[in-house]
Parts: sequence; structure tokens; C-alpha cells
Amino acid sequence: MSSHHFVKEQQEPAVFILNADEIHFDQVSPLLEWVPTVLVAEQALDQVLSWGIKIDVILGSESFQKENIQLLEEQYPVRFLNSTPENALEEGLQYLLASKHYAAHLIGIPHLQALDLQDKIQLMDLTLLDGDWKYYPVKEGDFKKWFAKSTIHIHAKEGLPVEVINENGKLILPITYATFLEVPEGITEIKASGIFWIGEQIR
Repeated sequence: MSSHHFVKEQQEPAVFILNADEIHFDQVSPLLEWVPTVLVAEQALDQVLSWGIKIDVILGSESFQKENIQLLEEQYPVRFLNSTPENALEEGLQYLLASKHYAAHLIGIPHLQALDLQDKIQLMDLTLLDGDWKYYPVKEGDFKKWFAKSTIHIHAKEGLPVEVINENGKLILPITYATFLEVPEGITEIKASGIFWIGEQIR
């Protein structure tokens, strides 16, 4: 038996797939290495089933559950959770908190929805995968990281002033709809008075 069977289930970040249209399996595969809890919303289910991975929770409407009752056997032990496409994110996060999961990768969520998660990121560690971009929140307003020479995306409430310090110097800019920033190789420090999200391209 491989060692990961001994990992306490909730210690691994859950993987919550809301939409798989622009997601490739090779983006998700590394997140599954330690057998996390996997939640899938009904609109992503066909795609995820084609990947052949084990699903723990399927979020869907009552009619969807009735039409797909065979999944309870095929994916045993799996459970259905009542939701609509509109509230699947909220229902899934509530389920994770209730089952004491305090970290999750949210797959296929538009990064614009990140700002709707402000109350949740005080309770959980969340990352978002939106197409080729991975986003993570900075809760304390001060962030320092080594980057390769690349473009990053800073996402926050419109107008929030952000201070950026790296070898290019010091820059203060207000956040706009799409604040993309070229960063040099090395340490970049970013400070703001509120929560902001950093997006990095992963492909």
C-alpha cells in the first residue's frame, strides 16, 4: 500500500471542479497526487468522468441526480449534493467547511468571481484555476515572492492602490479591471491595504 493512504483525508486541499471546458487533465493531475476529496459540479461531470478519476461528491439538481442515479454505483462511494449551476460554488464550499476541509483548489472558476470569496478566504486557503492562470489570495496585504521573468496579474477591488517593489524600482498603481504587470527575475514585493489575488500563468 502506498504511503498516501495514511494521509488524514482533510489535510490535503480538496479539488472542486466547477467547469472543465478550458481545463486539461494535465493541469489537474498534480493536484490529485495525494488522493484529495474531489467535488464535481454537474456541468463538468462528463469531462471529468472521461479523465477516469475518482469522484467523492457530485453537485447537481434533483432532476440531474435522478437521471444519473447509476453514478452512485459506478463511482461508489460517491454522494450527491443538491445544487443548481448558480449556487454550486457556495454549496460546495459550505460542504467542505462542514466536513472540516480548510483548503481547496477551485477549478474552472472565472477569476472575476474571486472577489466574491472574500468571506471564505478568511476561513479557508483557496486557489483558483481559470484556464491557463492560477490565482491565490494575499490576505495580509504584504506579499513577497521570487518570480521568473514573467507577467503576473493582480486582481483586487477596483481602485485599490497597490505598491510594487522589485529591481525595476518602486511603483504605486490603482487596480483596474485587468492589472497585468511585467516582473523581472527575482523578488517582487507587493503591498496593499486590502485583500488582493495574484495570478500566474501556468502553461
